[in-house]
Amino acid sequence: MLKFLFMMMFMTPLCFLKKSFWMVQNFLFFVSFLFIILNFYNNYWMNLSYFLGSDLISYGLILLSIWICALMLSSSESIYKLNNYSNFFLFIILFLLLMLYLTFSTTNLFLFYLFFESSLIPTLFLILGWGYQPERLQAGMYLLFYTLLASLPLLIAIFYLFNSMNSMNFIMLMNFSSYYSLFYLAMIFAFLVKMPMFLVHLWLPKAHVEAPVAGSMILAGILLKLGGYGLVRVFPFLSFSGLSFNYWWITISLVGGVLVSLVCLRQTDLKALIAYSSVAHMGIVLGGLLTLTYWGVSGAYTLMIAHGLCSSGLFCLANMSYERMGSRSLLINKGLLNFMPSLALWWFLLCSSNMAAPPTLNLLGEISLLNSLVSWSWVSMLALALLSFFSAAYTLYLYSYSQHGKLFSGMFSFSTGYTREYLILLLHWFPLNLLILKSDYCIFWL
Repeated sequence: MLKFLFMMMFMTPLCFLKKSFWMVQNFLFFVSFLFIILNFYNNYWMNLSYFLGSDLISYGLILLSIWICALMLSSSESIYKLNNYSNFFLFIILFLLLMLYLTFSTTNLFLFYLFFESSLIPTLFLILGWGYQPERLQAGMYLLFYTLLASLPLLIAIFYLFNSMNSMNFIMLMNFSSYYSLFYLAMIFAFLVKMPMFLVHLWLPKAHVEAPVAGSMILAGILLKLGGYGLVRVFPFLSFSGLSFNYWWITISLVGGVLVSLVCLRQTDLKALIAYSSVAHMGIVLGGLLTLTYWGVSGAYTLMIAHGLCSSGLFCLANMSYERMGSRSLLINKGLLNFMPSLALWWFLLCSSNMAAPPTLNLLGEISLLNSLVSWSWVSMLALALLSFFSAAYTLYLYSYSQHGKLFSGMFSFSTGYTREYLILLLHWFPLNLLILKSDYCIFWL
């Protein structure tokens, strides 16, 4: 694991060379291919070094991080073309990738907390430095205070745990079991905010709408998964308290998912719609994860990977429309089938992934999660039915409103995408539909 860490660290000087933008991007793809070759991960920790190691969940999420970061650079060509501090931008993205890599591969709970929080700083810089509207300051503050406020109890709980166990290693902590409800709440709340759970989700749409395309991609692709990953790591020693209290969070997540889906149905902003749909998807992931069943955990992992690719691709598409139209409003971005006919296929493919149509990985994840939640309690069937129905409804609303209808009169008649853009979309969609052929890695790992 250390070799990849050094590889990424030694890429930082490249950021400050002239005309090195595409070189760094190519290197990131190279790193991701090297990482794919190393795929011998099982359900136990492998590649252990002093404080780094990786098991299957880490492997999938690290690979997703490197992949999304490489695609972020591809989709941020306008920053390079307009020379909008592109070297500093490269550095921020590499630093963010480094923090994410360390978060997912550390075996120490305190270091996990440290890197988990560190990933907030480059994200904040991305939103404040390269965001679009003046409201980005408010969005940055929301992001910062929601996340930091929930994280302080986690730090105190980690120190309490260290005091009890004299170890911070995940493997050593497996023997610890706590019946202490305040400890349970402190451990889990930071991850619920990061997921984000309904009621503490308001920072997410704000941050997404104000962030540049790279910020949106990393937020949707990786930063939401940090919460789910943290829960997977801490639940082995919280399972007793979890059996008593988890039903609260599952209820809030499922009811919240339905309510957020209704909010999606009346969005006029492309990015806000995709951001709220992320909240709905993460609601069902959280619900499945907290049932603590085999189906639930593997389904949550599968849907986290799938949603990372799918949501990131949709944000790329929204940005392509925004670059041509100068607006993200659905009132202006309509009739795109006439305006950019060749992108309509990609809109269709990624929207169908978003509503979990076969053969995407989303379908596999959602089936597992439905299984886990229905076996946990049959009452959840009502919320799940509404969630699935509205998920299809707002995705079709997004697709049909943006592609069909009369072309906005202020637009020229016709435009096409760049080869670079089609490549980005292919690299989002292809793994999403290919991974279902190797779904045993997602399901048979516990």
